[in-house]
Amino acid sequence: MGHEIHYGKAEVSVYRSHARPLRVATIPESAFSGRENLLLAGHISIDVHGDEFWAAYAEGDNSFVVPNDTMKNLTYELALAYEGATAEGLCDLVARRFLETYPQMGRVDVHYRELPYEPFSDRLVGFRAGDHHTVDLAADRAGVIDLESGRRDLRLVKLTGSAFAQFPRDEHTTLVERADRPLHLYLDVFWRYAESAAACTGDGRGYVASEQVADHVRHTFDEFVSMSIQHLVHEMGERLLARFPQLAAVRFEAQNRLWDTSAEAAEGPAKVFSDPKPAHGVIGLTLTRS
Repeated sequence: MGHEIHYGKAEVSVYRSHARPLRVATIPESAFSGRENLLLAGHISIDVHGDEFWAAYAEGDNSFVVPNDTMKNLTYELALAYEGATAEGLCDLVARRFLETYPQMGRVDVHYRELPYEPFSDRLVGFRAGDHHTVDLAADRAGVIDLESGRRDLRLVKLTGSAFAQFPRDEHTTLVERADRPLHLYLDVFWRYAESAAACTGDGRGYVASEQVADHVRHTFDEFVSMSIQHLVHEMGERLLARFPQLAAVRFEAQNRLWDTSAEAAEGPAKVFSDPKPAHGVIGLTLTRS
């Protein structure tokens, strides 16, 4: 009988005050030039893999099972000891230290979801709901084997400058062609580095901040006249890869959340929109360097 097992600790809340400041190069399209890191906050989830844990499943033998409460406590110790600036670096530290401490672990997966706070002074921060940074990292005893960073839950509305027309029609088609339409988009953006170490060193060298990615995506959405969401995310991906040579791939998961038009002015551009039905379109794209 074959098997595949994993276990761990999920949603460990971490609020690390006074982390190392993050400095990144300013780009013309980005308002983000770095952060003071008064608060590096997020939820960290850890999954561990290893054949030594099979006895706990098959025989009730817990000899090699590291309690997930122990995992939580070690995560807090590592968050305090972390001297870097990035969430990727913190995830790398957690994975490496778990593997160093527990020889029965063959692979460790670390997932980070930012709790976004913005500073108002050198001692005051406020929670900012909305788009946020994510990290998914996997490491074994050879080092980092997979790393994907992301910016999730971007919600963008463009009132003009988007189109969708010249699509095939049949007896099931009711959608009206639009040469210009508002576009309400939910968007998750993910990226992979050519060298994972660029994101994990903790000092920001070779690192692409997720705030920069979000700024770049917003700038493209604002400037580019798209013929479809597919057209739009392709342009976003091409521009990201051109701007950041340290990236090996970018991936998009988009949702078409276009509002319903409920009322229009007899003269002028004013309109009233309402939320559409729950059903919505989904669009995916991954671009990699040749």
